[in-house]
Amino acid sequence: GNQRNTHIGLYDLQTKQNEHLYMFERDLRIISCSVNNERTLLAVSFHQYTEEERVSRLLQSVSKYLTLLIEIHPINNVRVLKAVDSCVRVQFLYPVEGRNTSTESRLLLVSEDNYVEQFDIRVVAEEEHKVVIENSGQLPRARVAEDLIWAQWDMVEQRLFYIVPKESKSTLKCVQFYPDENFNSILESHLDISVNDTQLKLVNFGYDFCQDEDVACKSLNLQVFTSKAGGLCVCCSLTSDIPDEVTYSIHFLHRGYNKTFTVSLERTESHQLKEVAFMNLDYYVAAYLPGQFLHLLNIQHPDLLCYSLFLTGEDARIDMLQNCSIRCPLTSTVLDCHVGSMYAVSISDSALLQFLQNSKRDSERLAALHCALLYFQHTEDLEKQIILWISENLSTCHSFDPVQEFIIASLYCRMCPETHSLGKLLPYTSLLDWIGVIPGVTCATDIISLPMLEFQNSKGFWEKLNSNLESVKYAEPHLHYHNNVLRREWHNLSEQVNTHALKHLLLCSFGDFCLFTNQREERTTTAYVRNIFENAKNIIMILALFISEERLVPLFQEEDYQQQLLMGLMVAQLKDHLMRHLQYVGKKKIDQIVLDYVANLLTLVHRIMKEVWRRYQLNSCIFCLDERGSAGEFAVFHIMSRILEAANGMCMPLPPGFHTLHLVLGVRCLPLHTLLHYIDTGVLHLTETCVRKLLKDLDDTEENEKLKFSIVMRLPEALGQKARQFWNHPINANFIARKYVKLLLEKLGNRQCSRPIPERVSVPVEFLPLNYLTNMLAEIENQDLHPYEKQDHVNVRFVEETALKHTMMLLDLKYS
Repeated sequence: GNQRNTHIGLYDLQTKQNEHLYMFERDLRIISCSVNNERTLLAVSFHQYTEEERVSRLLQSVSKYLTLLIEIHPINNVRVLKAVDSCVRVQFLYPVEGRNTSTESRLLLVSEDNYVEQFDIRVVAEEEHKVVIENSGQLPRARVAEDLIWAQWDMVEQRLFYIVPKESKSTLKCVQFYPDENFNSILESHLDISVNDTQLKLVNFGYDFCQDEDVACKSLNLQVFTSKAGGLCVCCSLTSDIPDEVTYSIHFLHRGYNKTFTVSLERTESHQLKEVAFMNLDYYVAAYLPGQFLHLLNIQHPDLLCYSLFLTGEDARIDMLQNCSIRCPLTSTVLDCHVGSMYAVSISDSALLQFLQNSKRDSERLAALHCALLYFQHTEDLEKQIILWISENLSTCHSFDPVQEFIIASLYCRMCPETHSLGKLLPYTSLLDWIGVIPGVTCATDIISLPMLEFQNSKGFWEKLNSNLESVKYAEPHLHYHNNVLRREWHNLSEQVNTHALKHLLLCSFGDFCLFTNQREERTTTAYVRNIFENAKNIIMILALFISEERLVPLFQEEDYQQQLLMGLMVAQLKDHLMRHLQYVGKKKIDQIVLDYVANLLTLVHRIMKEVWRRYQLNSCIFCLDERGSAGEFAVFHIMSRILEAANGMCMPLPPGFHTLHLVLGVRCLPLHTLLHYIDTGVLHLTETCVRKLLKDLDDTEENEKLKFSIVMRLPEALGQKARQFWNHPINANFIARKYVKLLLEKLGNRQCSRPIPERVSVPVEFLPLNYLTNMLAEIENQDLHPYEKQDHVNVRFVEETALKHTMMLLDLKYS
């Protein structure tokens, strides 16, 4: 104040006003102050005298620092807690939020003499609501920690982290304070950090500019960050002997390893520039060097560098934070100690999208993609922008598949909030490793010992941290769901359904079955397949709720038994996977999680298709096969091909109707030789819906005949028999006849005709090879080996006529 008084106030974030608490009638250099939860007591530590007073009292026996406990409801008694020559910081505990009627407060005193103690202060209410300290004697106290060289206060969770130096390694410990007025040491972790400091470094105990600036030059720049998901990180700026380099390390204690980064600086103007500031953004830890770089490290998945976003230049600029005196007292909060301002810090979605669109390196694109999906948690507009970016950059990403990463990361973000442990069981990436590097940055990874926890019935952070540590102990890489078994099972079961074991399984309608088998060994397989298709039926029902709006894209309009089989198998195998590792979660809950996972997967594919469909303004006229496709249709065809490639790589199901739509676009957009090549290589799948439409709707021009015949020749046997019924053409008749002869001869095998072959007077043409063949086929038919019992018109007579017609056509003769 103007009268050289020192005022202490409490800033209210809601009203943005200062509430006056106390005033000293002299100019004091206050080191630390704290008010209790009930706002009845104030603790203050300060220098006993100013520099001018120091000269006048040089020969007097006066302690350098004073710590007071003051009654402020109303302002009343003052009690001296400490009068020493070492600096003291004070901090009241807030064990229960909103408790305003407690008669006891607890106060931490952190001494420069390397110890922490707790004072228990009981108060009583006297007349006219006056609150005073009950005990007029010595206040009860307890030693919390000693021999520490570094300490950090977590004001939200009421935790004290501190480091005790040892000969070779330092030990990080944590004391947790509880609402029942107890505290205990809950964590101990050995750090491979050399601490040679003799002066105590304190974090989040207030900020004394003069003293802390002096300490910062001599002590370790270190902070501990925690995340909601049970992450525990120790961030440390290390000294470097090379002028143009800065080194810092992040100990991911919840993962059991440490990463040390060395960054080559573009320019260094002062020694102060080499002081790295750390910020906690919950999902990310940020290492920030103003004017140089901003490094965002993914806390949940720090194993691959491609999930860490390293920014330089203008991308790394934070306008409000241009000096290195930065502290992070709370998650997503930064204190600029030079100007005394506190800021909320968050990642800008618009800036992140712009960075994604402008990035040229795969590592930057992948990191930005995962950051957008993980940090912003499924926002509709952001998801749309990412899909549009993917559709434009399918061919520019060489080290990863953007469709796969989008689907897997989106599923991970949608599903993991349901149950904490799901994050360790569901895949979060399609990549197994990453060999890319960040220019100018080197990284060394070291395995470190896991922290030791001692707690009982503790919920929240400690429970999640313990779960993370247990996952690391018991081979975490094997916990994530993989599709290797699914792919093998799908192929095996597809063969069984299509060939021998279940060849009599008739799919009468959606998900309904009529079984015609009497073999006991097939019953188990049949029941298993029935259950698989029942799973798929449940998925389709959920999708009907998810996609309730008008269906812009013509999907989900037909049955695709192969995709239904894959859907049901994924449900069954993912359910088994979760049941093994989530034994405390009920079966009903797991069933719902699995169904939601697969349904969300198909919804994401549909979402991609919907946004692409809108972008290129397509409509239902694409099902007109007698027209050529537009440039927009060709672009959508290309995108669908990449979606299919991504699905095949992950062995994931696609929405029913996807293959039909893809094939229709292929017929409209591709030349015949390219279309057939795509079919032969498995890019395009022949579906009954599309083939039937092609055979019925296209007229028999020379070009269309060539297309139809090429398609018919490539159909699987079961589908071919159905499709040929819709094409009344000599080429088709010729093909049916050839197939009929082949089947008859195969059925004959080594069997010999026992009776002489009779003369067939029905053949008007004396062509001995044909006569012999028809006579032999007639004999086979007489032995009840007819393979086409349901098609009465397909017989020896049909073969005979077809052969004659085909021969006369080849000889350019008229057949009558």
